[in-house]
Amino acid sequence: MHHRRIDGLMSRKVVSVHRDTPFKDVVRALSESRVAAVPVVDDGGRVLGVVSEADLLRKTTDRADPAGLPAVPDPEAWQRARAEGVRAEELMSAPAVCARPGWTFVEAARLMEVQGVRRLVVVDSEDRVVGVVSRGDLLKVFLRADEDIRQEIEQDVLTGTLRLDPASIRVGVHDGQVELGGTLPFKGILPALEHLCGAVDGVVSVTTHLAYAADDTRKEESP
Repeated sequence: MHHRRIDGLMSRKVVSVHRDTPFKDVVRALSESRVAAVPVVDDGGRVLGVVSEADLLRKTTDRADPAGLPAVPDPEAWQRARAEGVRAEELMSAPAVCARPGWTFVEAARLMEVQGVRRLVVVDSEDRVVGVVSRGDLLKVFLRADEDIRQEIEQDVLTGTLRLDPASIRVGVHDGQVELGGTLPFKGILPALEHLCGAVDGVVSVTTHLAYAADDTRKEESP
């Protein structure tokens, strides 16, 4: 089983800004590219951080409203520094949350969840930007064809990993939902089968209607 890699899902056409890019030009880059964030790079193209719409909006939330509404109460020093920033390196969130092109989409999704971010900057071995992968890019895995999913389950899970006779197990896939029928040689195989099928790229759910020839999970009673 091989999960799809980030380099096959990421956007390679990346809009970035230099550390010295002025505030207004950062806003222009976001607007013209129709993205919510851009990497900030140094002279060598190495990523320093990410500046997002949220970072830029601190410029307005830190100020009192002309109508009399107060500014955000008691902002932290780092928040004030961001709000007062005029260049990309003063506005950005750093360090950037990055990934490598060879990572799987599962690794990328877990990092996004842990870090609470919507996108990852993809960098090479020298930390130069080579792409950006977003939550939307990762969700493309679930557009995988049902027939491709069925073939992987039959070839990699049933035959390659569990050494089962594919003729004894029926695999149906519809809209990423897997249904398994047939007969297993042992009941104890069922949890592993469900887990492995659920881990196949593009699988939404796994439902089993399986019988078994022997129950190897039952403990023998002592005489």
